[in-house]
Amino acid sequence: MSEASLFDRIGGKNAVNAAVDLFYDKVLADPHINHFFTNVDMPRQISHQKAFLTYAFGGMQSYDGQSMREAHAHLPLTEEHFTAVAQNLHATLEELNLPENLINEIMAIAASTHDDVLNL
Repeated sequence: MSEASLFDRIGGKNAVNAAVDLFYDKVLADPHINHFFTNVDMPRQISHQKAFLTYAFGGMQSYDGQSMREAHAHLPLTEEHFTAVAQNLHATLEELNLPENLINEIMAIAASTHDDVLNL
């Protein structure tokens, strides 16, 4: 028997939806990064993020959105910006009371996007 996906272990669609909604509340309140979202269609962005994380966490077999590199290529992102996003993600997961082992697993996935997000 195979282990349940991360998507299932965190609570499925409802958990991803709650996490993304809370995450963007934090991001939009963060002066280090909120300016990147000034002209962004946030309902669309949130929908894309929910789909991407569902895929990344094993809840879907495929994802037809842009790659992380394509989605961020036009942005002048720095290490400081990546760190701010990661800190907001970590705070979101803690606020949702996820167990530490699941937080660590999610943060490892986020860290794996570093070079693509920063276009290194």
